[in-house]
Amino acid sequence: MTMMSYREAMRAALRAALLADERVFLMGEDVGHYGGCYAVSKGLLAEFGPERIRDTPLSESAFTGAGIGAALGGMRPIVELMTCNFSLLALDQILNNAATLRHMSGGQFGVPLVIRMATGGGRQLAAQHSHSLEGWYAHIPGLRVLAPATVQDARAMLAPALADPDPVLIFEHIMLYNAVAEADETLALDIDHAAIRRAGTDISLITYGGSLAKVLAAAEQLAGEGISAEVLDLRVLRPLDEAAILATAAKTRRVLIVDEGWRSGSLAAEIMARIIEGCFWELDAPPARLCSAEVPVPYAAHLEAAALPGIEAIVAAARQALGR
Repeated sequence: MTMMSYREAMRAALRAALLADERVFLMGEDVGHYGGCYAVSKGLLAEFGPERIRDTPLSESAFTGAGIGAALGGMRPIVELMTCNFSLLALDQILNNAATLRHMSGGQFGVPLVIRMATGGGRQLAAQHSHSLEGWYAHIPGLRVLAPATVQDARAMLAPALADPDPVLIFEHIMLYNAVAEADETLALDIDHAAIRRAGTDISLITYGGSLAKVLAAAEQLAGEGISAEVLDLRVLRPLDEAAILATAAKTRRVLIVDEGWRSGSLAAEIMARIIEGCFWELDAPPARLCSAEVPVPYAAHLEAAALPGIEAIVAAARQALGR
């Protein structure tokens, strides 16, 4: 076990992938000389050179398309999109090309491409850099969507993502990069299943990514009130681990979903629908959800904090779901 930050875990995963397979290369804005917008790729250019750590122009559509072409040609590209918001400039490439080519070619071609991007709010980066759009991508068939919420998952998810024959999107929450924890650098991890992060009996708190730490803190606060909360970290947003979702809902019989996306058309809504479809008669109360306010994420610190799901709001929503 090695103590490292989430940022260092992502860098170690990238370095291990580059060492393991000469077909792997990283491309994106400022990934080379600058070391990455969030310093994830710092030092990799000096070690691997500009052929494998490629700075690109400010054109997300162009370099994502280049990554798709490289994947079709037998390479294993990792494309970094600076923020989730900017990924929309590459949405045509992701949706109409990467996600569809296997289907449209009758299985003749796959696109083994990994796309990494920062997501989420909390650092006062304002509305064009702070949104959580994972749920939009989880809507698209042909993609696998990952949201590592722990240092261990940050270290272990990249290798199986690169081994996937189809495109994989990895969403890294900006508030996690400085988080520090132990990680087993030899651990093999599947990218199919959710993980129970805390066992409980009274209510299930279902979440992912940057909200996990807040949900765990809320569960600890609830424990002080005599409420036993189970915490399920989805980890994989497409395909959802429906079995794990239904199992925890049936176990505690009450559910609160915490999702930093907007409430309307949210991933939380999809999870609620699946719970209703799959274990309606096991529930003691309707599933509840806590999402971000239906506004562009504000710049001002106090307004940003008010717009995003926080620990006290999670505790209050859990109490309400329990009728307390």
